[in-house]
Amino acid sequence: MSAVGARRVATGASRSRRRTPKPIEVRHRTIVSPHQLNSKWGRRVYWLVLVTVIAVFTLAFVFPLYWMITGAMKTPEEIAEMPPSLFPADPRPDAFFEAWDLFDIGTLLANTGYYALGAWLFSMAVDVTAAYALSKLRPMFGGVILGAMLATLMIPPMVILIPLYVTIVDLGLLNNAWGLWFPAAANGFNIFLLKRFFDSIPRELIEAAQIDGAGPLRILWSVVLPVSRPILGVVSIFTIVTAFKDFVLPLLVMTDSEKMTISVGLSQTAGAVTQNQVMGGLVIASIPMIIVFFIFQRHIMAGLTAGSIKG
Repeated sequence: MSAVGARRVATGASRSRRRTPKPIEVRHRTIVSPHQLNSKWGRRVYWLVLVTVIAVFTLAFVFPLYWMITGAMKTPEEIAEMPPSLFPADPRPDAFFEAWDLFDIGTLLANTGYYALGAWLFSMAVDVTAAYALSKLRPMFGGVILGAMLATLMIPPMVILIPLYVTIVDLGLLNNAWGLWFPAAANGFNIFLLKRFFDSIPRELIEAAQIDGAGPLRILWSVVLPVSRPILGVVSIFTIVTAFKDFVLPLLVMTDSEKMTISVGLSQTAGAVTQNQVMGGLVIASIPMIIVFFIFQRHIMAGLTAGSIKG
């Protein structure tokens, strides 16, 4: 090989070496690097912190329920002790049966369940159709309408309580279930949640149904609702829990003792019974909400495309 050829080969090799990309330096913008986390002590500290955080948050949510249950099993003298004891000395379930009879919890639960069911039906009918119209039908001034609905969330409920009560009185809805159903029918927060979920539904599903000749109502019933079970479960929980825990409006609207809700009925009779009986009534009143959660949790965890077209 000539000297010129050797120089060309050397030049080409040097150029190829210069063109070789440098390895990319990976920078981790975290407090603890993966190398430290994968070390022996790093894993121990990680699991210690994780278990501690989970235990603290679990205790913060579960302890009030535990205190309520154990308080119902204590005697009035034990409840009044200072400092209070964590465990009842002689646990007895008598307070639960006494509370059921003294508060007439069966009637209160039946009334509350009736009001909650009606509020759920009206809320689903109004909120779902409103969110579907804003998301898929896109009416004129839809953004303005949605903004006005969301603006109502910035108003404290107590501000509109008096106008709402006056409206109910003028309509003659005192001691009437419609006085609780009408205010619960339209909820700006639920409409916002439903609209955001409907916006994520693929447009191809709607267009395929339109090609088959389906109208807006048929598309809502056969296409949108089947794939919206997760958000419908969430909105259902919000609506039912709100109806069960609402206190001020049922206190003003349902003045008849035979039509009171569970929250109002317990408060009206609490001064005439012992503290452990009040705790027993509160435990019984909380059971329906726990059952509702277990019923709807499967729908919350369901996927977005549940019930959609299989390909």
